[in-house]
Amino acid sequence: MTDSARQGPHVGVVGLGAMGMGTAMVLLEQGFRVTGCDVSAQARAAFVASGGHCVDTPAALAGDCDIVLLVVVNAVQVEQVLFGNDGLVGSLKPGSLVIQCATVAPSTARELGERLGKAGIEMLDAPISGGAAKARAGQLSVMASGHSTAFTLAAPVLDAMAATVYRLGDAPGVGSSMKLVNQLLAGVHIAVAAEALALGIRMGLDPETVYEVITNSAGNSWMFENRVPHILKGDYTPFSAVDIFVKDLNIVHDTGRELAMPTPVASSALQQFTAAKGAGFGREDDAAVIKVYERLSGISLPPAANDAGEV
Repeated sequence: MTDSARQGPHVGVVGLGAMGMGTAMVLLEQGFRVTGCDVSAQARAAFVASGGHCVDTPAALAGDCDIVLLVVVNAVQVEQVLFGNDGLVGSLKPGSLVIQCATVAPSTARELGERLGKAGIEMLDAPISGGAAKARAGQLSVMASGHSTAFTLAAPVLDAMAATVYRLGDAPGVGSSMKLVNQLLAGVHIAVAAEALALGIRMGLDPETVYEVITNSAGNSWMFENRVPHILKGDYTPFSAVDIFVKDLNIVHDTGRELAMPTPVASSALQQFTAAKGAGFGREDDAAVIKVYERLSGISLPPAANDAGEV
């Protein structure tokens, strides 16, 4: 813990899910004063049990905080947290900073920056990537854009929560544009990893052998290597849910339409995630997109450990 961290800003974290909780814990351990906020009483209790402080509403958090991170799910939640009943705007002090980490459309990020600026609040457009484990380790990648003042205010917090901070532009929107490129690739890679494994199983290959061979061959990807083990274990606990990629690939699709830019491969992946959501798997891990093939082609996926009779 450094002296600068001890004397640093009071930080609020709105959204104590997998990424938000990990980030809040890292900031707490680095000596920041951290106040959390989440709609889930269970999440709030977990943060308090770990030594943090929690409040029930964003407005209750705003009065004492210099910097607020938004680590929520979508643009609707961002809007509610900022401008809804008991929202941050109106309670945050002028000159405060909002670090907006949710995946939203670039046009939405630009609009949010303008609206917050009119209220005297700085905004850093700062989507994050790396997953729950890297959030907890303070090793996230941050794709950030905003005014130099926002970067200066955010520096101690970003140093604590991220391994790499990409400074991409001087106004909100650029960070969110880069995150869409990442989410397009991530969603396509997960969908095609599921399709490839499903094809292997349908051809009679052992799925464990498929994983071993592909992870040592040119067809490998980070998502194949990371997500296929979830399928092999039959464990679809949602670290990142199917619903997330339905949302994010829809943003890719809508942004492409705004720009008259076709995204046919991303659109195909979106259809697979949408099918998985329609089949009832939306809240399961995004690797559950493979269950679409189980329904369509009758393949047998590896069972969960308990289903296999293991303790």
